[in-house]
Amino acid sequence: MKSGRLLEMLLLLQARGQLTAAELAERLEVSPRTVYRDAEALSSAGVPLYAERGRAGGIRLLPGYRTDVTGLTRDEARALFVLTTGGPQEDLGLGSAARSAILKVMRAVPEPFRPAATATSQRILVDPAGWMRVPDAVGQLGVLQAAVFTDRRVRLRYRSSGPRVLEGAASPGLRSEGRATREGDAIRRPEASGEAERSAGERVVDPYGLVCKAGAWYLVADSDGEPRLFRVSRVASAAVDSEPVRRRDGVELAQVWESLRRQVEDRPAGLPVVARVRRERLDLFCRICAGNLAGPVEEAGGEGAGGEWVVVPLRFPGVPAARPLLSFGADVEVVSPEEVRADLACVAAEVVAAYR
Repeated sequence: MKSGRLLEMLLLLQARGQLTAAELAERLEVSPRTVYRDAEALSSAGVPLYAERGRAGGIRLLPGYRTDVTGLTRDEARALFVLTTGGPQEDLGLGSAARSAILKVMRAVPEPFRPAATATSQRILVDPAGWMRVPDAVGQLGVLQAAVFTDRRVRLRYRSSGPRVLEGAASPGLRSEGRATREGDAIRRPEASGEAERSAGERVVDPYGLVCKAGAWYLVADSDGEPRLFRVSRVASAAVDSEPVRRRDGVELAQVWESLRRQVEDRPAGLPVVARVRRERLDLFCRICAGNLAGPVEEAGGEGAGGEWVVVPLRFPGVPAARPLLSFGADVEVVSPEEVRADLACVAAEVVAAYR
């Protein structure tokens, strides 16, 4: 509608001061001629707009002019107040600023929509952290944030047992530095802070930005010209380098993150495992092992619908990776493959011997 377009033009000019007719036409998805007609309509309504000719010219809003009109609809006002609690804002040192911003925005929300916006903030809560997990340390997040916003290179000491090339990657050479490496199908992590510190290697990286994924912070950066993912909790030390960042032309944070994320999620299928799960424990099992589910649940052979057991297809990176199934005790039994059954039996025997 024209009224909405006029308001959007006003807000754009209020934010930018001056824009060319071509820029406004692109943002508003209209022709430059329509932009000039809308500018005349705003000027007739008392908005102090004027046009400047020449290559550097455009449509300008009189400096200092502000309007209290927000143009927010009811749903837009409600959407602003569906925010995460603490979490990322607190990690970035912006917790109090976020709360202050909310109060300011509330004053700008049109009066008829304020009750709905207030109710949303009181009735909707978004908690980005996962269940039953220790929060990641964010000790070097401030330094990394400073490097990102000043467009500087970063000198890191990163705790890693060695980069692992992600097979089946969308882009050749793309690596993830923020995940445990796999050696002989086992996940190897530095166990103690001393070992972790000794294993920290130094490198200079070119950051694109920071990403908070399920409560964990990651630095997305190029290392030797290749995109990498660094988990902030594993950064032993960080320093902003004096050299400006060297990013690849035309590449943005969202693009690099999407490519890295796909590589992590689209890893090779791994080892197929079939397990019997007691029906009464199925919901809990599926929640805990969601990342390993490989297909639909089936009824156990010969039991029929509603039987005591169901069959669940799973996939694991390797034989030892299936050992967490032991935490379900006798409520979960691996049917195949035999090497996983043998490994679980061996580990169970060792546990029995330890507690005998």
